[in-house]
Amino acid sequence: MAAFKTPSEVARETLKQLAARRLSPTPDNYQALYEEIAGSSSPPAFPAVALRSILRVMPGQTPAQKRLLNQLEQAVAQQSWPTLQSVMVGYANLGLTPVGAAAPPPSGIESTHVPQRLALAVARLVENALPALGEEDTRLRDMAAQVVDLLRSEMPPVTAAERMLADFGHRLSFAAEEQGALRTGLLALLHLLFENIAALSLDDDWLHGQVQALLAATAPPLNLRRLDEVEQRLKDVIFKQSEAKLHTRQAQEQMRELLATFIERLAQMDESSSSYHNQMEQCAERISQASRLQDIAPLLEEVISATRAMALSSRIARGELQDLRERAQARHHEIDQLRQELDRASNMARHDALTGSLNRKGFDEALQREVARAQRQDTPLCIALLDVDDFKSINDRLGHAAGDEALVHLAEVTRQGLRPQDQLARYGGEEFVIILPDTVVDEGVQVMRRLQRELTTRYFLKDGERMLITFSAGVAQLLGKDDVSDAIRRADQGMYLAKRSGKNRVVAT
Repeated sequence: MAAFKTPSEVARETLKQLAARRLSPTPDNYQALYEEIAGSSSPPAFPAVALRSILRVMPGQTPAQKRLLNQLEQAVAQQSWPTLQSVMVGYANLGLTPVGAAAPPPSGIESTHVPQRLALAVARLVENALPALGEEDTRLRDMAAQVVDLLRSEMPPVTAAERMLADFGHRLSFAAEEQGALRTGLLALLHLLFENIAALSLDDDWLHGQVQALLAATAPPLNLRRLDEVEQRLKDVIFKQSEAKLHTRQAQEQMRELLATFIERLAQMDESSSSYHNQMEQCAERISQASRLQDIAPLLEEVISATRAMALSSRIARGELQDLRERAQARHHEIDQLRQELDRASNMARHDALTGSLNRKGFDEALQREVARAQRQDTPLCIALLDVDDFKSINDRLGHAAGDEALVHLAEVTRQGLRPQDQLARYGGEEFVIILPDTVVDEGVQVMRRLQRELTTRYFLKDGERMLITFSAGVAQLLGKDDVSDAIRRADQGMYLAKRSGKNRVVAT
């Protein structure tokens, strides 16, 4: 190719060659032809974009890796090939095994033996799964022991481990299915028992409400916290039922004695009355037959004496009957008081009869347990206090029954949106409090906002009218050895600020 002296001549010839060779007029094609025609070459461009992409995925966990990453970033910024080369050599000296990963086993070992760390992890998994499967299946336990022994041996063979794990998994599937059927059957029996208690207690509103709450509490899925709640509630039911039975039996026995005495006195009165009438008839007959006044006088004295005795007997009987009446009224009053006491028993139990959530007593006990656990395990604990917005307007417009239904709706939606370990309590009126274990204050705020969003998607229906229920909430975290009452007070302040700032808000304090 002829030599061209000026850059403009080289450029014109480059354009001609692009057209003649039918090449796309890209910068790379133009530069390659230009250097070919001019007989020179330019240094390669620095691949900054590609290197920055690599920089983003390079490991930077140890101090040495972080230092080399900084050097690599500087090399790209300065477009320095020597610095880049130094960084690459440094990474090569560090080794390519990621931090935390086990070193590759010697050649030939990985294909015939299970890695030790994996074998130990699977052995622990098998051991931890056994307690949930009961003690009945001895064959399953023997198989589990054989698997664990193999996996804990030195360099367990892959083939034997795979075969034994496959057999164990097959047996395990049947055992898990059987345990699931047992749980379902026991829950069905428990529900049947509760339903029978409710059927025998239709005239006792409190006990009937407690049984309905038990049925709801034993709905799957179950966990230890919910089982503890069922146990506490069932203890309340059994205690109140036995107490009511004892008082009722005593009242019935007393009423039976009173009735027997009453009937006896009536019989005595009837006997006295019959004797008096017979005596009067005899006296009347004798008077009619008397012919002299002297014969009538003793008969009149006998009539007067019998009449006085009858009057005295009547007064005594009337007094005794009056006493029996007063005692019967007292027994009736005692039975009424017992019924009223059972109606008020929901205040003594741990759960609110209307919403099924914890009441103040249940809340205090649950909070005491969670605070002790949080301090023992050094884990965070949050308390959220919420108040229904414009609840008075619901009562005024739709009635107090609708207000109660709105509270039940709020409690149901809230419970469904909480974790199993969270606990909801009715704090008073339209106020509720939520215990949030293992939760920092920012997470607690997000939980309350999620509940607010859930309420916006699930309207409260009353007589065909859709109503949006909202609440304002305050969230406080229990810090260290803080007083529980102080955390509740701060949550209450946050709720008040949420009300003042426009309602349907969450404020952390």
